Amino acid sequence: MGVPYEQLIHKEGDPGDFIKVEREKCIACKKCLIACPLNLWYMDDGKANIREKYKEICLECASCWQVCDYGAIIFNYPKGGTGVVFKHG
Repeated sequence: MGVPYEQLIHKEGDPGDFIKVEREKCIACKKCLIACPLNLWYMDDGKANIREKYKEICLECASCWQVCDYGAIIFNYPKGGTGVVFKHG
């Protein structure tokens, strides 16, 4: 079961491009599309691509990176002080 959206806070500031796609390595297996809980991935000209506004809603779970067997997805956690925060209570 996922985290309710109202428990997510995205901090102010630019987290940078923390997810990149090396399209030449993508074989269109679509595992990233299936793994992403927020449906941030789509197919473009037979290759995986991430939505332009991913920085605003990404959970930073790295599921896309973990399932990519071909090294087409590069994931780095956002710069310190930016990104998503989960609040409980």
